[in-house]
Amino acid sequence: MNEPPQQVSASTSTSAPAPVEANWSFLLAHPAHSLALGFGSGLLRPAPGTWGTLAGWIAFVVLDGWLSLRGWLILLPLTFVLGAVCAQRTGTDLGRADHGAIVIDEIVAIWVVLLLLPSTLFAQALGVLAFRVFDILKPPPIRAIDGRYKNGFGVMADDLVAAFYALLVAAVLVRLVR
Repeated sequence: MNEPPQQVSASTSTSAPAPVEANWSFLLAHPAHSLALGFGSGLLRPAPGTWGTLAGWIAFVVLDGWLSLRGWLILLPLTFVLGAVCAQRTGTDLGRADHGAIVIDEIVAIWVVLLLLPSTLFAQALGVLAFRVFDILKPPPIRAIDGRYKNGFGVMADDLVAAFYALLVAAVLVRLVR
């Protein structure tokens, strides 16, 4: 006997999982989530990227008291790679590669900015402000990187380019104000 093929309903088809909410339970569910969400700074609203940047600034001030330049030169590439891995895992679990709550990219990028600027409050504040402007506006090639690489590397890389733009602008402005 020939039986007709079974119909597959839309509810049983394979589709992308529904996005997950970034909240404290999600943050605590995996160590990668905790790091990627900036230990909770990425959960703050509005503007989680700004909160992540501010958390990065505070962490920089604390760490800079303990780390030498050599320590920073070891820590930065390690946190970039670890951040990319954690952002990839967290983005996959959230259902969106560059979810707004993922702020490890802002944290590592602002460390680069702050490390290379004078350690005055004025220079650091200018660096933070310039970084946020470039991270939000995403001038070329930042937007292209953001659009092309939908993975942990892309999450980290576009903010690193924004950091270099911020460094350039902040360095010029600090020099002009002196």
